[in-house]
Amino acid sequence: MTFVFNCARAALIVAALMGASAVRAADMPVSIDNFVFTPAETQVSVGTTVIWTNNDDIPHTVVDADHKYKSSALDTGDKFSHTFTEPGTYEYFCSLHPHMTGKIIVK
Repeated sequence: MTFVFNCARAALIVAALMGASAVRAADMPVSIDNFVFTPAETQVSVGTTVIWTNNDDIPHTVVDADHKYKSSALDTGDKFSHTFTEPGTYEYFCSLHPHMTGKIIVK
């Protein structure tokens, strides 16, 4: 009985450890307000989900310069997210207002 209990306990510990290694990095918020992405440049770890929120009173978009991801038009309060799974530098802009730019550096 003790052997079975210890094996079950060991299996639970292993499962917990496996789950802990699969936890993704924290989300990173980016605000869109007054025609600006804030922060304009952000460094994150692989696996981080960046969440852009439009806090402006007009629509904006989030478009990767290499067109790997693109949001639809975001109205006030709308959000767009993208999870970065590869290291690199990802420049983005608003397709409605191309002077609005930002950069995500994934390490």
